[in-house]
Amino acid sequence: MSLNVDSAVVAFTFKGGMLPMTVMELSSAEPEQIRQQLAGKFSQSPAFFQHTPVVLSVEKLDEPHLALERICAVCRDHKLLPVAVRGGTEPVRQSAWALGLGWFPPVAEGRARVLESVSNSPVQEVSREQTVSEAEAPSLTTRLYRGTVRSGQQVSASDGDLVVIGAVNAGAEVLAAGSIHIYGALRGRALAGIHGNTQAGIYCRELEAELLSVAGNYKRSEDIDAQLLGRPAEVHFTKEQLEIKPLS
Repeated sequence: MSLNVDSAVVAFTFKGGMLPMTVMELSSAEPEQIRQQLAGKFSQSPAFFQHTPVVLSVEKLDEPHLALERICAVCRDHKLLPVAVRGGTEPVRQSAWALGLGWFPPVAEGRARVLESVSNSPVQEVSREQTVSEAEAPSLTTRLYRGTVRSGQQVSASDGDLVVIGAVNAGAEVLAAGSIHIYGALRGRALAGIHGNTQAGIYCRELEAELLSVAGNYKRSEDIDAQLLGRPAEVHFTKEQLEIKPLS
């Protein structure tokens, strides 16, 4: 009896991913203060707090003995799902691992590590999201998508701009390393500059978006000026915030 190794069932494979992730940047280490602010946010945008995965950034904190478990509990009470911690001291890293969370180095440190090991790193594609500055991230290629992006569907351009000749329905998602151009109605989610390119933009003929994001800075539908809805619009990251204005 011979065994054919090639016919063995492969249980899994590792692949570099490009997933949008919300970073919750903490400026307070007090769980109750965080709870109060989350309660206010929840009343404003309940749709956002629907099992949304978040990375807890503690880079602004000087707390070697951070009450991480209590902060995570507060997040879960408001239907946010902490999946990792970014930054912090060695005790914070150990606490994150003990709670079953991932840990990322601070942004500047992470960029340095990637640049040092870019030639031989097996996770280069995953880590390159952290290496792109405002002066970088040229649009290498443009992806053209013809047709409607339907609810539950995701269309992405990981190396450049995305052009959609059609509409983006509610519940659909479009992502691009560069800018996003939609020759139709935008009713779903649009995330431009996903590798950190703050020069990217979003352009559409009819703005009805559930979420807009440029380089990780986002606005939800309830944050958009009602006077802009249903009209051609463009979105840019300007002066540390998203600017939405009519598309002339």
